[in-house]
Amino acid sequence: EQKLVVPNSNSGYRNSKDGEFLTEKDELSPGSVYGRSKVLGEKYGLEAGAAVARLATVFGTSQKMRRDLLVNDFVFRSQSDKFIVLFESGSKRNYIHILDVCDFIIQACEQYNKFSGEAFNVGLSSANLTKRQLADKIKEHAPNFVIKEDEYAKDFDARDYLISNQKLESMGWSAKRDLDFGIKELIKGYSILSHSQHLTGYTNL
Repeated sequence: EQKLVVPNSNSGYRNSKDGEFLTEKDELSPGSVYGRSKVLGEKYGLEAGAAVARLATVFGTSQKMRRDLLVNDFVFRSQSDKFIVLFESGSKRNYIHILDVCDFIIQACEQYNKFSGEAFNVGLSSANLTKRQLADKIKEHAPNFVIKEDEYAKDFDARDYLISNQKLESMGWSAKRDLDFGIKELIKGYSILSHSQHLTGYTNL
């Protein structure tokens, strides 16, 4: 049997109203070419019977770490620059550790009949946070981290939403790694990498 799991993004949701949690039943309204292309890929995947994962913003270490991911970037700045300047600090996102993403894909393949033809929000329910809340959480692990706010830029796809993962959790799946786990892991990872390079000189993290 051919099994297909499509890793998508929850960026297709765009924005939610104050206090409103978006579910898989809510209309997708992507605000960027990236978001529109992901929504189109999801459509084709569902038509083929795939299990679709609408992933929250992923974080965690890897062989070649992605610095552009929000948690990874903020933790990096806490260790290198020791400060960060936030724009749109009140905008909200949901987050998920890469190992939990892997766990979902494995479970979707093992129980394919339950997941096939459906889209699922895949995120950490305790981590629907604003940018400022995320930075403050990192500061708990990096006390010297200085956080400032300045509206010097705009988010290119204007994401600002609360995401519900209830559909997936009602099927017995939930994320196991919280933000504290990921932040400590990233701090350790950046510390190891700094032994071979100056932290501020990384170009491929």
